[in-house]
This record gives sequence, C-alpha cells and structure tokens, in this order.
Amino acid sequence: MQKRPLTIHYSSEFQRAYKKLPEAVQNMVDRKDRLFRVDPMHPGLHTHKLHGPLAGLWSFYINRDYRVLFEFIKNGALFHDVGTHDIYK
Repeated sequence: MQKRPLTIHYSSEFQRAYKKLPEAVQNMVDRKDRLFRVDPMHPGLHTHKLHGPLAGLWSFYINRDYRVLFEFIKNGALFHDVGTHDIYK
C-alpha cells in the first residue's frame, strides 16, 4: 500500500524568500519539494533535526548552498524559509 503524499503549507516568509531565489534554484526547490512530499527522509534530502535556538525545526538540502527550514505538523509540514545557511540565524 502506497502512502499518501504529505500536505505542505508555506509560510509567507518562505513564499517571499522563494520568489527571490534564482530561477534555477526555484526549479531545484520544486523538485525537492515533490520528493519530500513522498518521502521526507529520502537520503537525497539530507533531512535533519536542528538544535539550539532552532530546536523543534528541521532542515533539508536543496543543493550545496540552499536549504529549506521546516517543521512537521499534523498531517504534513510547514515550510518556514528557504535560502543559504544564513536562514539559520
């Protein structure tokens, strides 16, 4: 039996940050988003729990430079931000 894809919610901060990304990076985010919906722990995403001031949040890899900051919520995930490691500050 195949699992249902996760429902993703996008914060206004995520939406603003996404619009500012280069088009090529937006395309990568879209591909990783589709992968995340099917398997949020897919090895290609490098999904990991954050610690310290960001405890309770998670991150996954877009490419060498870009990450998505999110949290798991009931029946899905809330994407908080997208960008370089600066989003962790």
